[in-house]
Amino acid sequence: MGFNCGIVGLPNVGKSTLFNALTATISAQAANFPFCTIEPNTGRVAVPDERLDKLVALVNPKSIVPTQLEFVDIAGLVKGASKGEGLGNQFLANIRQTDAIIHVLRCFEDDNITHVEGSIDPLRDAEIVETELMLADLESLEKRIDQIVKKARGGDKEAKLQQAVIEPVLNALKQGKPARVAAPDEAQKDEYKQYKMLQLLTSKPVLYVCNVDENSAATGNRFSEVVFEKAAKENAKAVIISAEIESEVAQLDDPAEKQEFLQSLGLNETGLSKIIKAGYELLGLQTYFTAGPKEVRAWTFLKGSKAPECAGIIHSDFERGFIRAETISYEDYITLGGEQACKEAGKIRSEGKDYVVRDGDIMTFLFNV
Repeated sequence: MGFNCGIVGLPNVGKSTLFNALTATISAQAANFPFCTIEPNTGRVAVPDERLDKLVALVNPKSIVPTQLEFVDIAGLVKGASKGEGLGNQFLANIRQTDAIIHVLRCFEDDNITHVEGSIDPLRDAEIVETELMLADLESLEKRIDQIVKKARGGDKEAKLQQAVIEPVLNALKQGKPARVAAPDEAQKDEYKQYKMLQLLTSKPVLYVCNVDENSAATGNRFSEVVFEKAAKENAKAVIISAEIESEVAQLDDPAEKQEFLQSLGLNETGLSKIIKAGYELLGLQTYFTAGPKEVRAWTFLKGSKAPECAGIIHSDFERGFIRAETISYEDYITLGGEQACKEAGKIRSEGKDYVVRDGDIMTFLFNV
């Protein structure tokens, strides 16, 4: 099960610099001119998790497999992208394939790095990108709605359901609001399924990343403050990072040296950790573990998933032939000192098909196919 976040924004806001730092690669060309990222670059990063480290220390396995999150660096967008301006069509097609949007906003001043709009204004920059995404969604739905309404009038049940879902979304878009404000509740399963099938750009959750100068990395600045206010109004999330600092950290191999460098700047963690944590929360993700002498591994799952679904993440046969899950809470596993001690203390639970897996559970699945 892969989850990816598309890194978007105007040209020259620091997207590629951030991508390079996050993935510790130089695969994305960070250059001071628009469209330096022509093809979307994809990088996978291990998700930092102290719980995995503690499990490894207890089990001492032959291999360790952390869970991963995928980042996609997407070409910079300009005004008119929804009409194909710049690399608009390509931008929109690439972002449609991602699960969430990391919207990088320039929150620093530097005369040596040109801004495509000529000045620093993160709210204006955010509005440019959001407007293009909303226009693309509006055009997409307006092309479909007339035919759907005709079918619905003719008694087509599927069309009636589609109409009931699309019309509120269309109204929101016409008012300059993203599709997600008119999304059906997940409890309305049929409606929510139809909504997801629309694959709207503005239906994706958004994380605003304020790219600040090095001196503002710990506290933020006047530019990042207005972005946080915007995020709060939208019930969205925002984080502060310095792409330049992240670039420097990525070049340090020694963990102790990295920590010392961060602390010298008044930081407790890297921007990567901030973005990963926020991204996980944004996507509604959690982690369960499998632990044994051969391997300790972290697995990503959607919050609310039941045991058979989580088993299927390992292999489809595990879900198809699911019998039960032998489960230990992370707290019991660490406190008591491993599986055998948990077994002796009666802390291993046998859970059936309706068990909702909890974040941090240590799982062993029994199946028969």
